[in-house]
Amino acid sequence: MISYEFPLNERIRTLLRLEDLFQRASYFASKDDAEEHHVALTSLFEILEVGGRADLKSELMQELERQKQHLDSLRNNPAISQQALDSVLVDIEKAISDMFLTSGRTGQELRENEWLMGIKQRSAIPGGVCEFDLPSYHYWLNQGADVRRLDLGEWLAPFLPIRNGVQIILKLLRESGKTTNQVAHQGVYQQTMAGRLAQMLRIRLDSSYDCVPEISANKYALNVRFAASIGTQRRTSVDDVKFELTFCNL
Repeated sequence: MISYEFPLNERIRTLLRLEDLFQRASYFASKDDAEEHHVALTSLFEILEVGGRADLKSELMQELERQKQHLDSLRNNPAISQQALDSVLVDIEKAISDMFLTSGRTGQELRENEWLMGIKQRSAIPGGVCEFDLPSYHYWLNQGADVRRLDLGEWLAPFLPIRNGVQIILKLLRESGKTTNQVAHQGVYQQTMAGRLAQMLRIRLDSSYDCVPEISANKYALNVRFAASIGTQRRTSVDDVKFELTFCNL
């Protein structure tokens, strides 16, 4: 099965982008090669752009507080595992506390690091971080892997409270939805929203289908079109497609 997630507002779009960037940065930072650590650093620069928005931290804290109040209301509900509920509430409280303790704009330490900002500026230029352009960066890439990993961990650390908050919110969002089985006849599926609220849609289909979903949605209707794409050729229509559809909303 292949899963496709489609955000329906700008806030969820930002959270999904941050999740992807954090996963990429953490993955490549854990490796040994200089080339992999270069990818980790460029991912960090992207996190700085996406996650350094002044109001992002306050938005995350407000959403986490809202979820905490909602989950608190579920205490003593026999249909809810109290152990699982307590675990989630502890994670939420820690995430809120960690973000509250971080002062100022997230990533300000990196913005004040002239060496890193020089690399960030040059990395926007194709081939701009060659050794003759940035000899000091070339020197860093030739340090031991442990040295580079230590530096990358230090530079990523200010963003960890944001990362944890994003992970919790997206986990709750994904678990909020109810999944139904649908069929797109000749690759087309339409549904009226009828007042249904959703912040994200998830579509899952068997990987044997040689097609990808294209979604357009508003408060009135949902339209899904499955289109086949073979290399650089034009997209073509497909036969009936069975898929799972989930509306996710906090």
